[in-house]
Amino acid sequence: MTQMQSIDPATGDVVGTVTVTPTDAIPAVVTRARAAHVAWNARPLTERLALMRKASALFAERAADIGLLGTREMGKPLREMAGEASGIAELLLSDLDEMATAFADDVQVNERARTTVHRDGFGVALCIAPWNFPVLMPHTQIIPALAAGNAVVFKPSERSPLTGAAYAQCLIDVLPPDVLQVVHGDGEQGRALVTSDVDLIVFTGSRAAGVHILEAASGSLKRVILELGGKDPLVVLDDADLDAAATFAARNSFRNAGQVCVSTERIYVQDGVHDAFVDRLVAVTRDMTVGDGKVEGTRVGPMVDGRQKAHVTAQVDQAVQLGATVAYRGDKNDGNYVSPVVLTNVSHAMPIAMDETFGPVACVIRVDDDAQAVALANDTPYGLGAVVFGGADRARGVARQLTAGMIGVNQGIGSVGSTPWVGARQSGHGFHSGMEGHRQFAQVRVLTERL
Repeated sequence: MTQMQSIDPATGDVVGTVTVTPTDAIPAVVTRARAAHVAWNARPLTERLALMRKASALFAERAADIGLLGTREMGKPLREMAGEASGIAELLLSDLDEMATAFADDVQVNERARTTVHRDGFGVALCIAPWNFPVLMPHTQIIPALAAGNAVVFKPSERSPLTGAAYAQCLIDVLPPDVLQVVHGDGEQGRALVTSDVDLIVFTGSRAAGVHILEAASGSLKRVILELGGKDPLVVLDDADLDAAATFAARNSFRNAGQVCVSTERIYVQDGVHDAFVDRLVAVTRDMTVGDGKVEGTRVGPMVDGRQKAHVTAQVDQAVQLGATVAYRGDKNDGNYVSPVVLTNVSHAMPIAMDETFGPVACVIRVDDDAQAVALANDTPYGLGAVVFGGADRARGVARQLTAGMIGVNQGIGSVGSTPWVGARQSGHGFHSGMEGHRQFAQVRVLTERL
């Protein structure tokens, strides 16, 4: 059997190995999942949720190990990765409480008939997760799929296979056989899975990969939920709190070394406050420690691998050649590291302003007024997140003109309560999370009976 190594991007050490699933074994995996789905979907919703709740204790018990494993596999600072892993135990319970309502039957009655809206599993759900949130992203895919009554075939990223498998094992340990199965591999296995006899495809990753998945799924009209990339803008108005805006910009541009789908990649700053904002942004960025995520105090870890580093550095070098100015660049750039970069004099004629970077680069673009900021922020095929800093009423008015699925005003996009995680334009196809998002994982059946 072919083995695949997982490499620590900070040190080059081998973290561990997994066995690659042969593509000719995938039909049998799906067949087992389909058989398991029948009994799983037939269980009452309350029983499915009760079984899944048992995994919360396992997530809590194994959180420290899973968090460290995630940092070793993809470089995220341990403080952040540990928080991601430890939060899943409680998140699972609150999600399942919400899903008890989301997937419950709705009944409507009049003097003639009773109509019941049932929500069942589609059958077999394929969940393909990314490496940058190797616990949270599988969770947002797998839990609603299982709760709805689907059996799940899960492919973690080949860049974080051990962490994905460790997450899945907490659920496998409490579920009936074959209700959740893990397939390991790269694009070859991904393509074989997408074209296999699955009913629902849930994918988080690049826009380009999402296009290929839609094309492959179209022939048999498979249900598809895609969370795709972003090129998120930050608009800084001339009445903004510049300290708050600069602090947010640095944290959101450089968190997880910029390897976040809702990282701030474009910053539109009105002319009157442009220079003062850049000074503040550089000052905050300079204080961010770059290094091995396993070391206490590290704020920015390495790129996940050399391929990702090469993409980021090529974009930056090209932008400088085209006229961008390096306002700040950190000095740790050995191995897989890219220290945070602040670029000014960026224009939309440069690919770095239009194509997803997924690295620790903040591009600052000077604008004249609100209208120009809105026009440039919307000049993109993406539409995942956006943020506006400024006076409350004015910033809210600008925010309502932005074509993004999630928008923050004087804060990030994090919402109050449970809401969908949703992209506009080419940043998503369908969506997940929140009551509306959960229901996308279920087939609606409307049954009406005469009284």
